[in-house]
Amino acid sequence: MHTLVLLALVGLGAQLVDGALGMAYGVTSTTLLLAIGANPAAASASVHLAEIGTTLASGVSHWRFGNVDWKVVLRIGIPGAVGAFVGATVLSNLSTDAARPLMSLILLSLGIYILIRFTFRSLPRVDRSKPLRLRFLAPIGLAGGFLDATGGGGWGPVGTPALLASGRIEPRKVIGSIDTSEFLVSVAASIGFLLALGTQGFDFAWVAALLIGGVIAAPIAAWLVRKLPPRLLGSLVGGIIIFTNVRTLLIVLDAPGFVTVWMLSLIAVIWAAAVVISWRAWRREQACVAADARSLETDAAPIRQA
Repeated sequence: MHTLVLLALVGLGAQLVDGALGMAYGVTSTTLLLAIGANPAAASASVHLAEIGTTLASGVSHWRFGNVDWKVVLRIGIPGAVGAFVGATVLSNLSTDAARPLMSLILLSLGIYILIRFTFRSLPRVDRSKPLRLRFLAPIGLAGGFLDATGGGGWGPVGTPALLASGRIEPRKVIGSIDTSEFLVSVAASIGFLLALGTQGFDFAWVAALLIGGVIAAPIAAWLVRKLPPRLLGSLVGGIIIFTNVRTLLIVLDAPGFVTVWMLSLIAVIWAAAVVISWRAWRREQACVAADARSLETDAAPIRQA
């Protein structure tokens, strides 16, 4: 019972972060399931089944708040569904002993990327004169869908930074479109796991707990997408993912206790430093925005007086 309550809280928190960043629901939820000893294929299958409901709720919420570009959703979501189905089939045919360290390595890589991306890089400016075309979105969708199914998460970490870096769509629509298109990815991955593993591949209690937390958080996250500092959230989530998956890999490698303690302590220090850097960078960005606004108001004052 305690595990299910914890999963519901994780689902709520992960969806809040995912709705604000366009990533991290699957990675965060799968990381926790692996940490409590879940089979990698079962963990990914259960998370993706829960995501059918959470992504639907998230997509509707983002649509209601005007955060969705439907052309982008279709152009990236359909290739993503193909990649997810293939990835689910691949993961289902790996042995548990091989899949656990492989998934942890994938999640660790995604965590490192998220931590670096949001700690040291600001969001790019938007140039709406250049549309996002299928030849750009389809490869991202295929790679993101495959990684999402095999790693238990990865759609957001692949798709969101790529679309943000393109500078062709505003950040809130990047997040809303990625979250909405993930519904197609989740359905395709779930079908792939169902065909490969059968219903025994899913833990429906886990699915229900994650789903309840995620559905509650979805409309809140869609509203908060304009309020929360993405840099700070990204650093926090990236650190959690790195810490947890390094711990899993050290257990798999049967590392000595003192090595585990020193390694995790080092990661905790780096994580804390990244959060501080992100917070200070966000404060500087806010100060620059406020200064620009004051400058514009000062320049406009003589015109109004005239």
